[in-house]
Amino acid sequence: MPTEQEPFSYSFGDTPELYVEYMKRSEAFTMSVDHYHAYYEIYYMLSGKRLYFIRDRSYAVEQGDLVFIPKHELHKTMHAGEAAHERVIIHFDDDTVEKWSSEHVGYLLSSFRQDSPIIRLPLSEQNRALQLIRQLLSEIENKPTGYELIPGPAIVELLLIAARYVEKHDFAPLQHETPMHAKITEVVRHINASYAEPLRLGDLSERFFISSYYLSRMFKEITGFAFSDYVVLTRIKEAQRLLRDSESSISEIAVAVGFENFSHFGKMFKKIARQSPRDYRKQYGKS
Repeated sequence: MPTEQEPFSYSFGDTPELYVEYMKRSEAFTMSVDHYHAYYEIYYMLSGKRLYFIRDRSYAVEQGDLVFIPKHELHKTMHAGEAAHERVIIHFDDDTVEKWSSEHVGYLLSSFRQDSPIIRLPLSEQNRALQLIRQLLSEIENKPTGYELIPGPAIVELLLIAARYVEKHDFAPLQHETPMHAKITEVVRHINASYAEPLRLGDLSERFFISSYYLSRMFKEITGFAFSDYVVLTRIKEAQRLLRDSESSISEIAVAVGFENFSHFGKMFKKIARQSPRDYRKQYGKS
């Protein structure tokens, strides 16, 4: 049995087809891996509070919140004052949701297309979602006969609860924690839109009227990423999109995403993607 300090977890299935994981922690924890992936993720906060950077800003995620992370979206969870927390993550891909419900795929996935990735259901719907999640976890942990039949339909029902709420409600994005959080979101959005241009900390500090030192420190504190790391991740993520979706050469793509040195591009791509640009492209039927 784990000690009180060690996380307690159990899981079902395999990523990306269908994976469910429960995790309970009593110690402070921040994700060490800066990642994005080619499958959908649902994050459910059972208890506690976390900071979650998604796309271009950080959100305070509280008990009962559902987080919908689209494919290829950069995200990272961080410590938010309260060390103890419980969460559930669910991974699945397009083929799996197509198998569950081919006629309603678009509707079931509608929660992944909202401006805000956080859905905070009203109490009645929160209770329904919680009951569904608890039943799912009980099946996975205890493994009664036939428990493998439960996760797929349970996740479809969870997607349906969220989709119906999204369909009937117009909800504003959650407010920023502080004015500085809003300012850093402006900086992140500028990087996301201008990755092909030179992006230097000093230039951005002048543009957004923040000292270089303070911008660097607050960028790391609020997003969880070092400034230079975020710039490189954004460029490589866009390079991956172009490798999947365009016919441009690899050298053209390197320039298009802001790398002046092709060798440096190849080195950074392999470090982040764990394979070369050429091998990555071959996965998607392109040579």
